[in-house]
Amino acid sequence: MDMMASDQKMLVGPLPAGKGAACLTCKGICSGFQPHSWRKACVQCHCSQEEHVSSSDSEDDRKVGRLLEESHYAHLTAKVKGGDGMRVYKRNRMIVTNPVVSRKDPTFSTVTYDWVPPGLTQKLAMQYMELLPEERRPVAGTEGSLYRHRQLITQLPSYDHDPAYCHSLSEVELKAMAQFVKSYKEESLGVGEVALPGEKGTAEKNEKASEEKPDEETTTNGTAQSPLSKKSEY
Repeated sequence: MDMMASDQKMLVGPLPAGKGAACLTCKGICSGFQPHSWRKACVQCHCSQEEHVSSSDSEDDRKVGRLLEESHYAHLTAKVKGGDGMRVYKRNRMIVTNPVVSRKDPTFSTVTYDWVPPGLTQKLAMQYMELLPEERRPVAGTEGSLYRHRQLITQLPSYDHDPAYCHSLSEVELKAMAQFVKSYKEESLGVGEVALPGEKGTAEKNEKASEEKPDEETTTNGTAQSPLSKKSEY
């Protein structure tokens, strides 16, 4: 029996995201991601799912949308028309245009960020991006954008919150999983906010942290070290 056909037959529920996506490692060899029945790998080239990148960001937006729906952060999602209630993440993209100084006619260079934190002005978003290592900035078409995609695959596996991707759950297990997902969305799920030190929401936290922080750090051998610098406090 053909091994690929056998693996596909064993799959339960929807196929993993990224089916048919090109492999970044086996360029020209792998014809596209073919999911293994239970491993997070391709049955053709044996590379991990993270090495197969889809040409569309829509699956990433659906994945984050499923996580945020029915939570305190549902306002960061939008309902898909004709999607039977499905919600997708309203990803913030940012296009930055900078003039190129030259003796000839003025020209402009354009940089597109595939993602920026929600609710920021372009100035604050750029300050945030400049604090990231250059190779981690989600600029379209760069390694930083691929890094974010790979992180989403690793950190948000579909079977963590969608029972359709789990194998052979009993009715009791389905109810337990539904309750677990509901609980962590209500009690544990959070979305980080970006703000300058001293702005609303950060001043109180910084004040509390300064009250709890001792004046000096003491090492295990009892010798005192210099206090933390202001830069490290943020």
